[in-house]
Amino acid sequence: MRLAVIGVGLIGGSFALALKQAKAVSHVVGVGRSEQNLKLALERGIIDEMARDPAQATKDADLVLVAAPVAQFSSIFSSLRNSRAIITDAGSTKRDVIAAARNALGKDVSRFVPAHPIAGAEKSGAAAANAELFAGKRVVLTPLEENPQEAISTVRSAWQACGAKLSEMNAEEHDAVLAAVSHLPHLLAFALVHEVAGRKNSEQLFSFAAGGFRDFTRIASSHPEMWRDICAANKDRLLDEVSRFSRKLEQVKALLDDPASLEKLFAEARDARDRWIRSS
Repeated sequence: MRLAVIGVGLIGGSFALALKQAKAVSHVVGVGRSEQNLKLALERGIIDEMARDPAQATKDADLVLVAAPVAQFSSIFSSLRNSRAIITDAGSTKRDVIAAARNALGKDVSRFVPAHPIAGAEKSGAAAANAELFAGKRVVLTPLEENPQEAISTVRSAWQACGAKLSEMNAEEHDAVLAAVSHLPHLLAFALVHEVAGRKNSEQLFSFAAGGFRDFTRIASSHPEMWRDICAANKDRLLDEVSRFSRKLEQVKALLDDPASLEKLFAEARDARDRWIRSS
């Protein structure tokens, strides 16, 4: 199978490496905005060929992965109108991506099988790509009514070859769930680091920050453009979660005058997290 990757970063590069490792692809063409990053991808064997634009990259492809920031998807889909390949994506939001695909591809939207790998790291670019990134991790498919079973099976098989565990849900549910457990945590991590960095004694504060601060804010090292686009695309769901979390903070604030109740909340939270870790 010939693969085209649009956006050879952490996700796109890892997808290509994993499929190469599984011997599921014979040739990978990559395209992206940074020539330096693409040259690194060539050197690392992530891709076999560089292309100047998505149309050229997908000319002879059997499968296309769009792994760019989601705000770019509309123009990318428009450039894929003449491709006959099956298209999938790695976007962290699905409603906006599907709308962009329908608008750009028209009836050919049947070739597009939306997906979201729930895996990643705070680093980005081809340098961070890892063939084992998706092993044992969840990938959510949000198939369209127009998708033929063959297209869904091709995308499903590709992610399974990467070692991923497949789930399916609709786009509405996906965006609501990910707003709570992915988009809100990233927003909070960025906000906390930015708030501390803006204080007059920020240098002192960072010098005393240890494991807890490092663990909580790790994801604030993530790709700013990518997360800007995700938050903007899922604004309605994210605003719901921000409001919900603000109410929780007010509850916790009140419990600072009630140590016993505060400890009970901490214990319940610890137990819930432990159960999640054991089951994951």
